[in-house]
Amino acid sequence: MSARPELAHPSDHAIAAAMSRTLTALSAVVQALGDGEHTLNLVAQRTDHAFVTGRADLSIGMEPLRLAVLDEDEFCALRMLLVFALEGSTMRSAVLIATTAAAEPHPRACGWSLRDGWLHPLDTDALQAAVIPCSDVAAVLRQVYPAPVLLQLPDFDEEAPHA
Repeated sequence: MSARPELAHPSDHAIAAAMSRTLTALSAVVQALGDGEHTLNLVAQRTDHAFVTGRADLSIGMEPLRLAVLDEDEFCALRMLLVFALEGSTMRSAVLIATTAAAEPHPRACGWSLRDGWLHPLDTDALQAAVIPCSDVAAVLRQVYPAPVLLQLPDFDEEAPHA
């Protein structure tokens, strides 16, 4: 027997439903963030206690609607992690942080925790503690703000609620 717990293997149907929710969630995040240069960071803890991360840099324009991804491979990796985080059977917890780079004098950040198959706004106190740079690391201080509540559309393909 292995010392590490085995990861559950979600069904194809569960993955397809999570992929649909991921597209809806990413669309809602893009609309909520609006115009500007944004970085999305996803940190998740798998059920075997390993941590996985994803990052993607986006440029968003609302009129006309435009989404530019700096690195397609990074965006695909973040999207894949989000699928598994929203599906839930292989992840214990996950957080998505969005940082808007052009905000002056400090970048602005908001975040969502992933639970019950959807993105829920993080408490700003918890987010502030998470984004404070370590004292020995050269990093920019981010100003936190409450993340918007993201509208979750019903998933009619899903037979059972998500984990």
